[in-house]
Amino acid sequence: MTTKLEHLLTTKCALAMHTTTPELGLAISNFAGNTHSQVWNLGRDLSSYIHQYLIDFIKPHIWSDMAFIAVAKGPGGFTGSRIGVVTARTLGQQLEIPVFAVSTLAAVAWAEYISKISPDEQGNIAPLSQDSWVEQIFAVEMQAQRGQIFGAIYQLQSDGLGMTALLPDTVFTPEAWQETLTNWSTDCQLIKATSGLAATVTSILQLADFDWQQGKRPHWSEALPYYGQHPVDL
Repeated sequence: MTTKLEHLLTTKCALAMHTTTPELGLAISNFAGNTHSQVWNLGRDLSSYIHQYLIDFIKPHIWSDMAFIAVAKGPGGFTGSRIGVVTARTLGQQLEIPVFAVSTLAAVAWAEYISKISPDEQGNIAPLSQDSWVEQIFAVEMQAQRGQIFGAIYQLQSDGLGMTALLPDTVFTPEAWQETLTNWSTDCQLIKATSGLAATVTSILQLADFDWQQGKRPHWSEALPYYGQHPVDL
């Protein structure tokens, strides 16, 4: 009888990274009931230690086991977002595998949704009825630099397997964001992304896997960070 470890070792896996905050979030899964994630608060040491953490984290796997890489592209900290995307692109190029760059805000919206439902033992999510998914609209906001706000509005896809951006990630003044929410045509659940964002690395992985299952294979060069703002005030 095949053990869980043997099954994990003989199945193609995928890796996700979240570095848009001072925390490093990593997740690995074979999408057959074996998913592992961990978060470390590395602060300014992120750039110095990320490669060693990656090497240790994927064990007992090897890099050739990876089918794709997923990474949080931002918004978030400028340096952290850049480090994560550059690392993912390098891995994708060297391994010749797809790289999925996923919005930090989309991952927050997905994490909020997934916290309210119960996947099966394999982590699969049952499709929702039409009446259920129409109501799953999330407005996500996150504090940006210089008193501005990163904001986006996401809706659960009709099959319940992913998020669609009704309003892509954008930088707002607080007044403009509030006006956007007030004038939005449908009710939204407002989510304030304030802390613990690296823990949504599992959402980054799930959202990328949905695209993978649909046959999407983005080239590593397509993975770009989303900064939203210039790192210095010009």
